[in-house]
Amino acid sequence: MATCFKQQPQPSMNNGDDSVILFSTSNSPEESTSPASSFYYSSPPPHHSSNNPTYKLTVQNLSHTFIPSKGFITTSFCHLVQKKPKPVSILKSVSFSATSSEILAIVGPSGTGKSTLLRIVSGRVKDNDFDPKCVSINDHQITSPAQLRKICGFVAQEDNLLPLLTVKETLMFTAKFRLKGIGAKEREDRVERLMQELRLVHVADSFVGDEENRGISGGERKRVSIGVDMIHDPPILLLDEPTSGLDSSSALQVIEMLSTMAKSKQRTVVLSIHQPSYRILYHISSFLILSHGSVVHNGSIELLEETISKLGLQIPVQLNAIEFSMEIIETLEDSYSRTDQISGTENKEPYSSSWPEEEIVRDQQDSRKIGTYYFSSLYEIMILCSRFWKIIYRTKQLFLARTMQALVGGFGLASVYMKVRKDEEGVAERLGLFAFSLSFLLSSTVEALPIYLQERRVLMKEASRGAYRISSYMIANTFVFLPFLFAVAILFSVPVYWLVGLNPSIAAFAFFTFVVWLIILMASSLVLFLSAVSPDFISGNSLICTVLGAFFLFSGYFIPKESIPKYWLFMYYVSLYRYPLDTLLINEYWSIRSECFSWHPQDYSHSKCLLTGNDVLKSRGLDKDTRWTNVGIMFGFFVLYRVLCWIILSRRASKTTI
Repeated sequence: MATCFKQQPQPSMNNGDDSVILFSTSNSPEESTSPASSFYYSSPPPHHSSNNPTYKLTVQNLSHTFIPSKGFITTSFCHLVQKKPKPVSILKSVSFSATSSEILAIVGPSGTGKSTLLRIVSGRVKDNDFDPKCVSINDHQITSPAQLRKICGFVAQEDNLLPLLTVKETLMFTAKFRLKGIGAKEREDRVERLMQELRLVHVADSFVGDEENRGISGGERKRVSIGVDMIHDPPILLLDEPTSGLDSSSALQVIEMLSTMAKSKQRTVVLSIHQPSYRILYHISSFLILSHGSVVHNGSIELLEETISKLGLQIPVQLNAIEFSMEIIETLEDSYSRTDQISGTENKEPYSSSWPEEEIVRDQQDSRKIGTYYFSSLYEIMILCSRFWKIIYRTKQLFLARTMQALVGGFGLASVYMKVRKDEEGVAERLGLFAFSLSFLLSSTVEALPIYLQERRVLMKEASRGAYRISSYMIANTFVFLPFLFAVAILFSVPVYWLVGLNPSIAAFAFFTFVVWLIILMASSLVLFLSAVSPDFISGNSLICTVLGAFFLFSGYFIPKESIPKYWLFMYYVSLYRYPLDTLLINEYWSIRSECFSWHPQDYSHSKCLLTGNDVLKSRGLDKDTRWTNVGIMFGFFVLYRVLCWIILSRRASKTTI
C-alpha cells in the first residue's frame, strides 16, 4: 500500500540559474551553462494561454509496499509449511512536482516502480492502496483515487482499442460516452480538433487494426490511445511508456505532439520513458530518475549533467546524460543518499486554487443532471448497439463462420437423414438427428470466444472509467445478437426440416425454428459467461468443451434419468441438452400421437400396432405437452448466464485499475 513519511524540509536541487537554463530560448550549445549540453537539451519557452487555468501536481514522500500472495514451501517429503510472504517495497519516499505546459519524464531501469508510481498518481489503484497525504493539486490534498481519476487522464502502456473501428469512430464513440452533456455538433467539432492536435486527420477513416487486422501504424495507434483519454480534456495527463514498441521516428512524433499540446493547452504531462534520444530530450523539461524505488535525480537535464560532472565522471560522446545515468545508476543513488537531496521546483506562475474540490462537486452535480436529462442508460445502450453492429458487420470471419456452419450443417445433416421413413428405424433416426443437431448447435458458438476475450479488456477499461455501465453493455450485446442469431437459426432449420421430412406442419416448422434459435441463444450466453471467467482462449475453449460434454452426457440421451447416480442427478436438471431435446421430440410427435410406426403381422388380413407416436413420447417420460414450459426454462438459462456474466464483469470492473 502507499504510505507517506514525514521528513524534514530539504534543499531544492534547482536554483535560479537552473530555471534560466530550463527556459532558455537558445539553440546554441555554446550558450548552455553545462559543458555537455547540446541543441537538443535546451527546452523552448512554454506558451501560456491566459484563459486556461494552470495546475500543479505535487507528490510528497510517497511510498508503496506490495505484499505478495501467500505461498507454500516444502520442508519435508510429507509436510507443507505455509510461507509468510514478506512485503516488497516498490516506492520509497518519492517526491516531485509537475507543472503545467511542461513534460516531466520518469526514467529508470525496468522494475524500478515507474508504472506503479503513475498508477498511484493517476488514481488507478484501490482505496486501501492510496494515502491522501501524498498527492495534492494546486496545494489541495486529494482525498481519494476517485478524485484523481476525474482530474487525470491516464494512458496505459497497452493500446486497448477495438481494431475494427476507424480512428474517427473510435474517438467519436469515446466522445459520446464521456461527453454526454454537450451537443452532437460540439462533440464532432471537438473530435475534429483533437485529431488535428494528434496529427491523425490523414488516417481518420482508416481502421485502428491490431496484430491480425492490418490498420494504422504503431505510432498512430498510440496517438489514438492518447486521444481516447484526452477526449474529455483532462488538465493532467499521465502516460505509461508512450514510446514503447515504437521506432525512433514514431516515438519522436508522439513526444513532439505531447509537448505541443502541453504548451498550447497548458496541460501538465507526466510520462515514463526508456532511454530517450537526443531529439526527445529537447521536448522534456525535467526528469525524475528512479532506482530501486528511490529518487536519484529530480530536475533538468542540465542539472543532471552538472551532478555527473561533480562525481568526476564524463559523459561519452555517443551517449546523452540520461543514457549514461542508467549505466552509473548505483553511483547516482549513493551520491543522492549522501547529499540527501529532494528536488522542489519553485512556483514561477500563479495556479488556480479552486478547482480540485469545487470543480469535482460541480462535475458530480452535472453528471446527475445529465443522467436525468438523457436517460443515461438508454443513451448508452443505443450507442453500444451502434458500435456492436459496426463490429459484427466488419468481423467477416464471424459472419462467414456462422453462415457456413448453418448452411453446411443444415444441408449436411439433411443429406444424411434424407427422407427419413416413418417406421421404427425412422424413430431412432429422428432421435439421433435431434441429439446431433443439439450438439452441433451448442458447440457452434465457440468461435465467438476470442472476440469476447478481445472486447473484455476494452470493456474493463471503459467501464472502470465510467464511460458506461456493464448492464448497458450486456443489454446492447443481447439486442444486437438476437436478430443475427435468428438468421443463423433459419439458415439451419430450413434445409434440415424439409429435406429430412419432419412433421409436415407449418406450425411445427415455425416452432422448430424458434427452438433452434433458443438453443443458439443459450449457447451464446454460455460462451459469454465462460469468457468472463476464463483468463485466455485456451482455458476458455477447454472449459466450454468440458461443460458441454458434461451437459450432453447427462441429457438423458445416453444414460436414462433412473440410471444416473444420485450425486450427479443435478446435472440432469441443469443440462442445456435435456430441455430442447424433449421439446423437439414433443414438437415432432405430439400431433401424431395416434399414428403407428411399427406393426406386427398376425395374419394376412390383420396387423397389430407395436409403436405409436404416444409410445415414443412415453419412452422419454413425456406424458404431457411441456413444450412451452421447456421454452420458459431455456429462456431462463439464456437470461441466467447473461446475469451471471454481468455480475462477474461488474465485479471485475470495480477492481480494474486500467
